[in-house]
Amino acid sequence: MTELNKQWDVIVIGTGIGGGTAGRALAEKGLSVLFVEHGPTGYRSEQTALNPDIFDPVARRVRGFWPSPMQARINGRDSSFFGPIGCGIGGSSVFYAATLERPEPHDLDDSPDRPHPTGGWPVSYATLGPWFDKAERLYQINGEPDPLSDIATPELKTPPPLETADMAMKAKLAAHGLHPYQLHAAVAHVAGCKSCLGFKCPKTCKMDGRSAGVEPALETGRAFVLDNAPVRRIITEETRVSGVEVDHDGETLRLSADTVILAAGAFGSPRILLASADETHPDGLANDNGMVGRHLMFHLNEMIAVWPGKTIGDQGVTKSLGFRDLYHMGTDRLGMVQAMGIDISYGEIVHYLNQLLERSVLRKFGFLRQFTRIPALIASKLFGKAKVFVGLMEDMPYPENRVLLDPDDPDAIRFEYTFAPELLARRRRFRRAIRRAFRGNRRMFLGMQPELNFGHPCGTLRMGTDPATSVLNADCRAHGLVNLYVTDASVFPTAMGVNPSLTIAANALRVADHIARQHERTPHEPE
Repeated sequence: MTELNKQWDVIVIGTGIGGGTAGRALAEKGLSVLFVEHGPTGYRSEQTALNPDIFDPVARRVRGFWPSPMQARINGRDSSFFGPIGCGIGGSSVFYAATLERPEPHDLDDSPDRPHPTGGWPVSYATLGPWFDKAERLYQINGEPDPLSDIATPELKTPPPLETADMAMKAKLAAHGLHPYQLHAAVAHVAGCKSCLGFKCPKTCKMDGRSAGVEPALETGRAFVLDNAPVRRIITEETRVSGVEVDHDGETLRLSADTVILAAGAFGSPRILLASADETHPDGLANDNGMVGRHLMFHLNEMIAVWPGKTIGDQGVTKSLGFRDLYHMGTDRLGMVQAMGIDISYGEIVHYLNQLLERSVLRKFGFLRQFTRIPALIASKLFGKAKVFVGLMEDMPYPENRVLLDPDDPDAIRFEYTFAPELLARRRRFRRAIRRAFRGNRRMFLGMQPELNFGHPCGTLRMGTDPATSVLNADCRAHGLVNLYVTDASVFPTAMGVNPSLTIAANALRVADHIARQHERTPHEPE
């Protein structure tokens, strides 16, 4: 504990992709780094999946799950459910499917042929380009280039050969005019690799905030982890952060560093800033404009079951394919479509129906859960060996969609979200486009109502050039505070049409390089 009392170069709050990547980069550049993690370190050899059916908070925390249910008000309706949020070294990333896709230039840039709905990000695609390259190398990304893109991906590794089912499905999609390619995966494929997509990886195959971030940082000898240490507030003196207050082993500790990086996720980071209110910042840190926690975005999931025929259907799970033919259609910003890596079976259907029930007005009738088995059994016979694809549709920032601080429980995840009319209109067009894309196959959407992807929250501490409408500047430094930075998905001005992880990693590397320069170290460019 004596080592904790020293003045660190950098304290990183959170160990997901944003925190782990930034902390590793800074440790490798010679800075001392203290990772502060809300949850436990966990066991390196475990292979665990997120399980919403485990309700005990202690059991959830031990497994690296966020211990308490989300408290959401969606379209004016209150609901409580366990979201896909991690709580331990690596954060949610240790459970993710390791799909790290690059966005397209129009996701970030404003141009005459593809105007950006917010005028563009404060950092251009060209500026982030070298950091995307470095992030792809760091996370050992393998896959095929998108045939519709002319963006170079020099660090993209050759993927393992497609399985027979994927090869057949790819050929069938291409025959109908689509441009499928092998998804970009952060998997090293070491000996005995089990491709733990959606699970904690017991080896070092899957690259996540733990294996590609925290663990390499610790190997430098300049980084340390304080786990089971919820951050209660960030302490400031005038325009500087002077300390971080945490709970640990029944004690309150005050930690100090020259620079603090907040990377607790789009739900956690704004809650910490709001909880850090003081006389100088009565509404919370970096919140003079009331923007902290606002502009919450997700992706909308459009899940579709596809029956490609007996020849393909009997050959196993399709998990490696995606296409971007629907990414941007006319003036519509839609998103990419990718395989989910699951067959539809009785167990998956029961789980899906129970999730829908939990978020419905019938959730108070708990006994209804047992009756989901009957339609699930019928559906499993109906669906057979259907393959599941999901369309990720881009969300847009609206200030009324926001994360809130629970005054009685600072660890509670609370948020409000209302579906905008333009979002619902784009969703209808996206669903029609997805249905057309899979023509020639029997297909069925798995749900009629809009489904938010609660694993992809972003935008709640948006970066921008105008302090009146943003929380951070273009370097992701909090307005009004000279040594507080943010490197998770909360910095995103828009949600983009792809999985967020690669952009989180690339931006974290960019911000870490800026911080290293501020510490008067030798400047480092992407190698």
